[in-house]
Amino acid sequence: MATLAENRKAHFDYEILETLEAGIVLNGQEAKSIREGRASLTGAFVTIKNNELWLTNMTVPAWQPKNISKNYDDTRSRKLLAHKEQIAGLIGKIKTRGLTALPLRLYTQHGKIKVEIGVAKYRKKHDKRELIKKRDIEREIERSL
Repeated sequence: MATLAENRKAHFDYEILETLEAGIVLNGQEAKSIREGRASLTGAFVTIKNNELWLTNMTVPAWQPKNISKNYDDTRSRKLLAHKEQIAGLIGKIKTRGLTALPLRLYTQHGKIKVEIGVAKYRKKHDKRELIKKRDIEREIERSL
């Protein structure tokens, strides 16, 4: 599985509780652009409309900027494909516990582009500071060994 894009900020700002794999509906030039590694998941999030999952605010620039249609929107909402049971479970967790669904990474699997979605809880500022301290201590221990 080749990773095409990653949302690194999500791992720092949120505590990932559970992950889920979903397909994504793309047009041809978006798929080519993503396979070149030009997609960005920064600021993207998953929304729920009519019991369907939608990936909102993911940036996919045009594959050939000079050869695009006039109505091409690089941050349009894209539908995510998952099983009904997975969608129902995700909706329940988001609504009852107040959690957030975020895209963590884009990758290929058997020639298809997939999205890893994380069910996450927002970290407060003091939790982030503790995480930074813990990482620094682990680095110092590894250096000494």
